[in-house]
Parts: sequence; structure tokens; C-alpha cells
Amino acid sequence: MTASTGRDDAAIGEIERRVLWLSTAIIDAANRRGDPSGLKVGGHQASSASLVTIMTTLWFEHLRAGDRVSVKPHASPVLHAINYLLGELDESYLPTLRAFGGLQSYPSRSKDPDPVDYSTGSVGIGATAPIWGAVARRYVDSHFGGAGEGRQYSLVGDAELDEGAVWEAILDPMVGELGEVVWVVDLNRQSLDRVVPNIGAPRIEGMFAAAGWQVLTVKYGRLLHELFARPGGEALRERIDGMPNPEYQRLLRCDAAEVRKRLPDGAPGVAQLVDGLDDATLLAAVRNLGGHDPAALGEAFEAIDDSRPTVILAYTVKGHGLATAGHPQNHGSLLSAEQMSELAGTVGADVDDPWRRFDPASPPGRLCAETAGRLRRAAPVPEPAPAVPTDIGRTPTGRATTQAALGRALLDLTREAPDAAGRVVTLCPDVSSSTNLGGWVNKVGVWSTAERRDWFDDDPETILHWRERPTGQHLELGIAEGNLVGALGELGATWSRWGSPVLPIGVLYDPFVERALEPWSFGIYAGGQSILVGTPSGVSLAPEGGAHQSITTPSVGLEQPGCVTYEPAFAIDVEWTLLASLARLGRPDGTSAYLRLSTRPVDQSLAAVPADPAARERRRRQVVAGAYPLRRADGPPSVTIAAMGPLLTEALAAADRLAELGHEADVVCVTAPGLLFDAVQARAGRPARPQAEPWVLDSVFPARRAAPLVTLLDGHPHTLAFLAGINRVPATHLGVTRFGQSGDLASVYAHHGLDADAVVGAALDLL
Repeated sequence: MTASTGRDDAAIGEIERRVLWLSTAIIDAANRRGDPSGLKVGGHQASSASLVTIMTTLWFEHLRAGDRVSVKPHASPVLHAINYLLGELDESYLPTLRAFGGLQSYPSRSKDPDPVDYSTGSVGIGATAPIWGAVARRYVDSHFGGAGEGRQYSLVGDAELDEGAVWEAILDPMVGELGEVVWVVDLNRQSLDRVVPNIGAPRIEGMFAAAGWQVLTVKYGRLLHELFARPGGEALRERIDGMPNPEYQRLLRCDAAEVRKRLPDGAPGVAQLVDGLDDATLLAAVRNLGGHDPAALGEAFEAIDDSRPTVILAYTVKGHGLATAGHPQNHGSLLSAEQMSELAGTVGADVDDPWRRFDPASPPGRLCAETAGRLRRAAPVPEPAPAVPTDIGRTPTGRATTQAALGRALLDLTREAPDAAGRVVTLCPDVSSSTNLGGWVNKVGVWSTAERRDWFDDDPETILHWRERPTGQHLELGIAEGNLVGALGELGATWSRWGSPVLPIGVLYDPFVERALEPWSFGIYAGGQSILVGTPSGVSLAPEGGAHQSITTPSVGLEQPGCVTYEPAFAIDVEWTLLASLARLGRPDGTSAYLRLSTRPVDQSLAAVPADPAARERRRRQVVAGAYPLRRADGPPSVTIAAMGPLLTEALAAADRLAELGHEADVVCVTAPGLLFDAVQARAGRPARPQAEPWVLDSVFPARRAAPLVTLLDGHPHTLAFLAGINRVPATHLGVTRFGQSGDLASVYAHHGLDADAVVGAALDLL
């Protein structure tokens, strides 16, 4: 036992070797199991091996119960191996990696059977998630308490630093205050296909340092440091420091004789030092990097400065301890049966009894039990999500935009349902005023870790007041959509982490929603429930032209699991769909929502909101279920016009003109095409999301009123094309299929065939 630290080196070493074996055997068993189709099962033995020492040292010496760790995706078998040794995973799961119902290919909070703090697997998202997890924990603690303390660790592969979203997160001004954030970079200098020639650790150090992070580098282990202190040692250090990455990696594949020949390379004193080492010591020295030395890693963990974020750059060998160590193509390679037997002999495992645990009375067995007790967390006691009203009761008048209706609905919520409003947090990437959130921000304030003075609070010309305090309910990040939805996902997971639900709403420009979709989707997969609002949208922002138009976002709700998409046409639709979406957040059976809003002013009287309370409630239910009849022909219709969003104005104008021509039309306002599609699936007995309401189909598209169909939306026409199949009618689908150009609204609509002329012409063609 080391006297200075209390660390039992022998026990830690045994656990490290057992974790190496288990993680390698988990992948081996998966591939021996095979796939009946012949599909490769896969797995990453080398990527796991490079993190074994880091994770063993972290879990068994430094981690605390309140800490949370995001594990490099390809090292998921290491996490499962550690959880198994800690008694958190049943042995029956160990052979099930990548099997149906078994261990997932990458760590998953929602699908793995053992504790996983962060879902990873999409490059850059798992790495940055603990940053937003730290923000979410601080937000919950400052508003409601009970979130505790703890560091937020990211175990990151060096190749993952190529992802731009990583640096967007690191550079956000908010991140520099998060001292609980700790990244450990597995610096093995390899990617999937090769040894990266110019990975440049000093450059990485400089980039983190420039962002205000504490940078700790763990490059060499104890053996090399001892050799550096001998005669010729400084020259040896300079030789290793100076050699290119591929040259160093090649040394790892050489025998002792070849290392003696290659390593000195004419450097004075190196040959003499190397000649004085036996073969075993020489080969061990070449591999003695800091990321495989528990003592060196421990010193780095102890040196963490909790006043700012920290990155530990840990030099490692990809495949450390395996026969494939250091090979440039070892990323997806698998050990042979013979190599597995050799590994078992080296680490003290048994091929015939691969899952054997330590004797509980042995030093490593006792350390496993002690660690399990230290890291055990009490399950969060879920607090019920606040009650959200279904209808605030106002009936908007005049001309208004759906974008402006969002801010008005949030303000109304603070008066009508303060408990629910108190759980709402809004996020923007520097577009609060241009997305009509100014009134809300003025009302609730901006969240900050500490109160800051608003130097413009006495300026009479200042409209948006930026009052920053820990009780604020609005977060503004830089212009980086990945950061926005990363924070959105973690704020949307507080109900499961700490039992404290938050209702997060992220607002960004709809043209940039696609940029955010992948990380937002991954956040939903990981259990984050949130509302994403895209505004302004479509070609309806006419003067902005093709540079700022969105075409495919209306179909998000058709294609994104765990999400309901609404495109309201009127202000009252915004209120109802927003309230319904808020009511689905912060609960085990909850779901996310996407609202697509517009800056086009629309006459609110066109909504024809029923005055009778029962009829109004029926309209509300239809709006939330996906569609409602806005106008019915007196008799059987000649044509049905189904439209979305601001184009209801054109649909109604076309219906008036068709009536003058003797062709009465039904006009249907579609609010959620995804829910309508699911209603079609559910009615046919096929899988559909639970929010689907099959009754809405008979309510809005009754068979007795079946007629040729024209669909219309400010987006790609395929979004509504399935509606023709409800009653099997001939149909024409109008929408946007090409890049636009700047202009006035009438000209732009005419250019894309969205105006009343286009609708009338399409209807007459069908008739």
C-alpha cells in the first residue's frame, strides 16, 4: 500500500487487469455469438483497452457518489465491466453486447440495464453533455434545491476533438464558470484508419488554456521518469518528445532488438542508456505512458482546480495490454482465440470461466465492495410535473403572428399558472428580442450563477432588460445551435436525474433547426424532454430569400421519434399546442415537441374560434390532435383544401374564389402532420406513438365528405401527401421544392406556387 495516498497498488493492479479482461471478453463473446444473418457484430477492444487504467483509477480511487461520468462510446465494455465488479450488472448480461435486449453498442441511459450517467455514441455530443449537465444541476439547485454537488467528467477520445461542436461548447462564455467540469482526453493519437501524424498535443493544450481551462498533462509513467533521471535520460526524453506519432507507434510493434536499433537514432547517450536495460524493461518503458500509470493519473486528479473547468490530457496506447496494441488498424480488430488465451494467462483470468468475480475476502474484492458503497446513490424521488392548464381562455383579435403569440402565451402562463410558469426555462442563441421573447425575459430575468448588475437599467431607450441572477428563467448561449439543444436536453432530463422536473423551451431560427436536429434527437434518445421552437420559418420570411428559408422542417414530426411537431396557423393554436406540449414534459411517459412558427401577420378572425364553451373545447382537442375543420361547405364539398401555418390565408381565399365558380370547398387546418400520420397507422393496427388520436380522422376527414384534395404548406409538399390515402382521393400537393429568392410576400408565394391562384388552379385541375 502506498503510504502517501493510502492506495493499494496491488489491489488496483489486479482490478485493472480484470477490467481489461472483462471488457475484452465482453466483445469477444458477442462476436463468437455471431449474427445469424452473417452481419459483423463488432466492438472495439483496442479503444476500450486504452481507457482501462483511466477508468479503473477514476472509479476505484477518486469518483464520488455525486459525480457523473460520460464515457467514450467505444469504451462502453469497460463501463459494463466496472459496473459488474461493483455488483451493478448481472452476469447474464455480459455475453449480450449488441444483442437484442442486451447491452447496447454504446452507453445508453435509457436502454442499458446498468447505471449509465450519459448516453454517448454520436461524436461530440457525449463529450459535451456533462457541460450542459453541470448547467442543469446548477439551475435546478438555484431554483428548487436538492440537486446536490459533484463533478461532471467527460472521458473523450482524442479523435473526438475533431468535432466542431466540442469547441463551440468549450468556448461558450458560460462554460468558463463551471469548475465541476473535468475532461480526460484519451490521447492515443489514433483514429479509425490510421495514426494521426500531427495531432499536436501542445496545440490542444493551448486551445483549452485560451478558453480559460486548467490544463493538466499526464504524459509519462513512473518507469520513464526514472529513466529520464539517469545519465542520457534527458536525451531520451527529447528523442521521444520529438519523434512523430507514427514513428512512436511503430516502436510499439517492434521486439526488443528492433527497439534498440530504432530508438537511439544517433541521439547522444540514448544508446548507452538503452543498452543498460534488459528486454522486458525496455519494452515496458516504450509503453510507459502516463495514461496507464495510476499514480500519475492520481496526481492529476488530485490537482484539479474546482474554480474553473479542467482538462487532463492523458497519453495512452490504443490497445494497451492487448496483442493489437499500437497497430494503426486495430480500431475494430478482434483478438483471436489464441490471443484471448494468452491474455487470460497474462492477467490471471480463465477462458473457461470468463466472468469470475473476485473473492469478496481478497484485497481487490474488498476494494470493489468499498467502492460500490462509496458510489451508491439514492434513487431520486420524482416530483410530479406541475399542472398545466389546457386553455388560458383568451381569444386573440386583430392581426398577429404565431411568433409573437409564443411570448404572449408565456406571459399569460405566469399569471394563470404560476407554478407551471415557475418550472419553465427558455433558451436562445442570441435571438431573444428577434423571436419575441423580450416580454418574457423582462418578466422572469436571465439565469446566471451569480447576480450581475444591469448597467442599462436606467436607460429609458432600453426595451430588453438583461437582469442576470440565479433566480432568472432565461439562458442565452452563443450562436451555436448544438450548444442550445445540448443544454435543452440536459435541462429536460432533470426529472430523471434529481426528481425535479424543468420545462425547457429552446427558441432558434427555423432555417437552422436542421443543424440542431441530430444533437436534439440524441438528447431525446437519452431521456431529455423539451420543446424546440423554430421561428421565423419557410419562405414566408420573404425578404430574407433563399439564404434563410426552411423547407424540410415541417416533416420533423413525421420522422423524429419521441417528438410531436406542431405548425400553428393562429395565435390561439399556438397557445393550445404550447400548453399541451408543456404538459407532456418532465414525466416518465413524457415526450418532446417542436413548434414551427411564422412572422407573417394573419387576421385572427379567420380562426373563427367558437364562442360556445363546449364547441371551443372540441376545437382545442382537434388542434392538439393534429387538425380541425376550419370551414365546411353547405353540402358535399367539391374539393378539400388542407393547409398548414400561415398559408391558411391563401387556402381560405382560394375557397372563396372556388365557391364563386360553383365549387364549394372544405378547408382543413392541419396543425400536426405527424400526429395525423400516426392516427392513420393506429387505425390500421400498426405501431404509432401514444399521442395518436384516431378519432380525429373521422372528425376532420369523414368518409362522407371525401373529395379531391389539395394540400398546401410553406415547406416540402411530401409532408401532407399521405392525407390523400385517408379516403383514397385524387390529390395535388403544393409546397416548396426549390431555393427561393428575396422579394415581397405575394411575389415569393407566386414564385413557389403557394398563392391562391395556384390553389384554385390545382383544384380545378382535379375537378
